[in-house]
Amino acid sequence: MPKSTSHSESYAAAGVDITAGYRAVELMKKHIARTTIPGADTAIGGFGGLFALDLSDTPHPILVAGTDGVGTKLKLAFLMDRHNTVGIDCVAMCVNDVICCGAKPLYFLDYIACGKNVPEKIASIVEGVAEGCVQAGCALTGGETAEMPGFYPEDEYDLAGFCTGIVDRDKVIDPKTMQPGDAVIALPSSGVHSNGFSLVRRVFDMTSDSLKAPVEVLGGKSLGDVLLAPTRIYVRPVLALLEKVHVRGISHITGGGFYENIPRAIPEGLCAVIDRKALRTPPIFDLIASTGNIPERDMFNTFNMGVGMSIVVPASEASLALDVLKEAGEDAYIMGEIAKSQDERIRIA
Repeated sequence: MPKSTSHSESYAAAGVDITAGYRAVELMKKHIARTTIPGADTAIGGFGGLFALDLSDTPHPILVAGTDGVGTKLKLAFLMDRHNTVGIDCVAMCVNDVICCGAKPLYFLDYIACGKNVPEKIASIVEGVAEGCVQAGCALTGGETAEMPGFYPEDEYDLAGFCTGIVDRDKVIDPKTMQPGDAVIALPSSGVHSNGFSLVRRVFDMTSDSLKAPVEVLGGKSLGDVLLAPTRIYVRPVLALLEKVHVRGISHITGGGFYENIPRAIPEGLCAVIDRKALRTPPIFDLIASTGNIPERDMFNTFNMGVGMSIVVPASEASLALDVLKEAGEDAYIMGEIAKSQDERIRIA
């Protein structure tokens, strides 16, 4: 490809450096290449990402789409000057939603809007996006970096993404098959993940020094390190589970916590009864609650409380499900069961 001669002194004077965009693209190419899977053409620089569908094992294909961003967790990345993990969060928020339908993620696109395009920083962000795609087994087929001076501060940016997955019509997860007595399995989170950070930032002293100081109750880790831990991506273990177990419902526990997300996969007339004593809640949530004087009900209605995803399976298959998930690297456990109820979809007791 011939070297580009595109350059506008007037546009640069207005705060948009076109050549910085070209430099960022060159720096991110090696990260994008890591995400190549069958069907993907990761050549970038065109106007659209290409993906060739292989439908040989999917006679009745349904495409499943998901989109999300990282939210105000980005404020911590700015303060910590650490930008290569929030891309994992961005991918996770999308692919973890798509897998709740039983769909395998195929490809992902990102959108980065910034006040000033610093190529090395943009490449670092995309490094995280690519790592998330590798963990999810999907391709990074394209994206967009928008330099928007005057709209964002020079040292800040926003990050969002879009994912498409595929599932056969006969394999779409149907919560209507759920029955009383079914087991509710917890897949542990890596921490706060990417939700509730508006409350987190209100609770804690959000300065660089305070975020980097070790905290005893967090095992000596800094508050910033614990809060910036990337969202777990559950695609591979859930796909493995779907091959061997009849999964009746999956909930990605994000903003709104238990009370908003678990009921989304519970049909009318049934209730997920969660055993509070069975939950394995990491210390960061106790620290948030005690520091901010936050009632437990609000904690469970804001954060994941240590459970990134819940899965409902028949009680007779619960043991097998735990074995499959363990083999896939998940320390899953049973946190409750399904019961009859006409007036509630979730009860934490």
